[in-house]
Amino acid sequence: MNISRWVAHRAEWAPDSVAIHFRGVDLTYAAFEARVGRAADALAGAIGVRPGERVAFLGFNSVEMLDILFACARIGAMLVPLNWRLTGAEHLELLSDCEPAALVVEPEFQRGIEPAIAVMPAVRAVALGGRAEGVADGRWSDWAELCAAAVYRADGAGEMSAPVLIVYTSGTTGRPKGAVLTQEALLVNALNGIAALDMTSADHVMTVLPMFHVGGLNIHTTPAIYAGAQVTIARRFDAGETLLLIAARRPTLLLSVPTVAQALAGHRDFGRTDLSSLRAMTTGSSVVPEAVIRPWLERGIPVTQVYGLTESGPTAIALPIADAAGKIGSCGKPLLHTEARIVGADGRDVERGQCGEIWLRGANVTQGYWRNAEATAEAFTGRWLHTGDVAHQDADGYFYVDDRKKDVVISGGENVYPAELERVLADCADIAEAAVVGRADPRWGEVPVACVVPRPGARLDRDDVLALFQGRLARFKHPRDVVFLESLPRTAMGKVQKFELRERIGERGTPQASSP
Repeated sequence: MNISRWVAHRAEWAPDSVAIHFRGVDLTYAAFEARVGRAADALAGAIGVRPGERVAFLGFNSVEMLDILFACARIGAMLVPLNWRLTGAEHLELLSDCEPAALVVEPEFQRGIEPAIAVMPAVRAVALGGRAEGVADGRWSDWAELCAAAVYRADGAGEMSAPVLIVYTSGTTGRPKGAVLTQEALLVNALNGIAALDMTSADHVMTVLPMFHVGGLNIHTTPAIYAGAQVTIARRFDAGETLLLIAARRPTLLLSVPTVAQALAGHRDFGRTDLSSLRAMTTGSSVVPEAVIRPWLERGIPVTQVYGLTESGPTAIALPIADAAGKIGSCGKPLLHTEARIVGADGRDVERGQCGEIWLRGANVTQGYWRNAEATAEAFTGRWLHTGDVAHQDADGYFYVDDRKKDVVISGGENVYPAELERVLADCADIAEAAVVGRADPRWGEVPVACVVPRPGARLDRDDVLALFQGRLARFKHPRDVVFLESLPRTAMGKVQKFELRERIGERGTPQASSP
């Protein structure tokens, strides 16, 4: 038994139900199952991928990526989705670490990946969607041709205990680690996701976030397939196109991150787009300011949060839809198949209302990091995963994420949580986006620094930004400096890469204020 049974079962029970809509075409569960079978045979037969080997994928969101995921599950292999935003050198680092047997690449990325392929002669290079102009055809096989010649095979070698997904995460540190997720982890994650949203086969989810990340792949998409629901896939996110898709396709559930939710709510067509089909919009990935949530609530759409990380599949904690308006800012409660604690520096659970680190335990949690025993040991106490996120529970037991543990600024012996300052900055109409990081200071040890991206046309200076905190927060929490930037460095799921900001502003240097 393996997770490709999800597709096979739906093909048996509801063969004509729509599984996936992509680029204007509906794909039934029967057709999806046939594609998975051909993909499994292409990988195992034509390419020679064996159980335990890796298949890397470099491309935008597509049906083929899901074909390959479930095909890997069927034959006992592992999918390694690559972040298409990375450079060729970064891709080579990841490929050298996971050593895939095959690398499936869309035309947009083939020329950039060729130097990596050149130094990895054992890798079978496969072109998805044809070969790009100027790409030598000597090393490349064609995915469509391999699948067309494949003979359908219903059974495979995959088992629920076998790893099926390696997702590289740099988190907020910049050092990539491959989180290994088993087929059981994807199953439990799907069950958590279904429980969080009361998802059924009548639902229709829209996937606009990149599926190379567990958020885009596993918060809505794979749980929807388990439930027999419909998935509309956008190749890439575009705010205007997404609003048109919502009006035309009428999904019931939409997944975003704060930057995506803001882009949609800030689009000129947001107010006149028919959003009535949505019974909820899910967000998460970072601390979510109330300013991000309010425009959706004003349109009558509940905004629920999901908390997790790459290492947890990611779905671990969620806010019930019924509590969306009453618990704004909360990421909810632990889900059905995951335990969560808030632990203090002494390793003991803290009292409600007190801050500590979230620890998670459950079958959805990673077994560890690929070929990185040291990082794995650092991340766990027994079976409890240390998330690195600081949080507290309210009197009702709801979790609130306060900040990343590594991002807390200790200034003059006081803890300053950047997220608290960022909420103040988010309320300023002249600020497009902002983040707060710590910088070394000879007197205070560290001081908070506001990194601000002004809105186009805004006239904003250092004093204007610092004045925002007067009467809002205690004096010791106020930023001591403001740095204006054109944009903030972010991960694929919208998290600000604060390690990069610290490097930019000179974490160990002297304060260097700048202006627009």
